[in-house]
Amino acid sequence: MRPIGQAVAEFEMIKEGDRVLLGLSGGKDSLTLLHALRHLQRHAPIQFSIAALTVDPEIEGFDPSVLKNYLAELEIPYFYESHDITKQAEEQMKNDSFCSFCSRMKRGIMYSTARREDYNVLALGQHLDDLAESFLMSAFRGGQLRTMKANYMNQDEDIRIIRPMIYVRERQTTEFAKEVVLPVIPDSCPACYSMPTEREHMKQLLAQEETHNTGLFKSLKTALSPLYSVDDAS
Repeated sequence: MRPIGQAVAEFEMIKEGDRVLLGLSGGKDSLTLLHALRHLQRHAPIQFSIAALTVDPEIEGFDPSVLKNYLAELEIPYFYESHDITKQAEEQMKNDSFCSFCSRMKRGIMYSTARREDYNVLALGQHLDDLAESFLMSAFRGGQLRTMKANYMNQDEDIRIIRPMIYVRERQTTEFAKEVVLPVIPDSCPACYSMPTEREHMKQLLAQEETHNTGLFKSLKTALSPLYSVDDAS
């Protein structure tokens, strides 16, 4: 909780009266954030509400419906949206990867649900490893110094997107998921896991570098700070 609390306070991610909707994929990261938000809700000096949303892309081999009972047991408001994103991709996708198309479709569904249910904050579960991988992909492939933002408004300026785990390492969410026995859904994105991706390549590159540079992510956290602190849509 320490790095999550630090990020939430530093970037003023959650404010009095906020209605926070968590994008819950069923992976270890978003499930970890679910419990972190519940902890903050109980102990923070402000009042805010939380709910969760799962977007089911109806991809073969991926069934997040088991989360329904889990969220019911936690007594957390839960929204479940099923959309055949594979069919949409076949009909609409042009010069783009399926992962990028799927991500955009899911984000649109999350925005629509947040508006419909009157939630003003969308919480996402990316962590420091994700930010580092995104930075390398942007620099190596796009020639830009960019990464995911910590706290920003969407283009319509009606929903604020926050990433409370920007200071958390992936190994920490892995350990937490095992310790608490979270109901992690295997292959939460089977369309991506079925083949090597650019992000996986960057993950392996960073892991190899960290074997002989233990301070790698401490340095990356400092180097990336000006990028994830910028308040614009990404």
